[in-house]
Amino acid sequence: MISQYLDAAMSKAHYEMIKDEEPFYGEIEECKGVWATGKSLEECRRNLLGALEGWLILGLQRGLPIPALDGISISASEPTTVRG
Repeated sequence: MISQYLDAAMSKAHYEMIKDEEPFYGEIEECKGVWATGKSLEECRRNLLGALEGWLILGLQRGLPIPALDGISISASEPTTVRG
């Protein structure tokens, strides 16, 4: 499920050239705050995937809402306490 979500998010990525040491810029608008740069388009894509993975993990850990993409929803479960 997570890999499907990552694929769906990456398919929505937009890239552009900027005036910077790392001139390739990419972002996923549907995932607020997920962006990256790189010296090549491929490096930018790898960096963007890393940023997306970190954003997703942090969001799930904190119980933040994760937007559904292409009908794929991910949410954190309520923590379970085991008593012995």
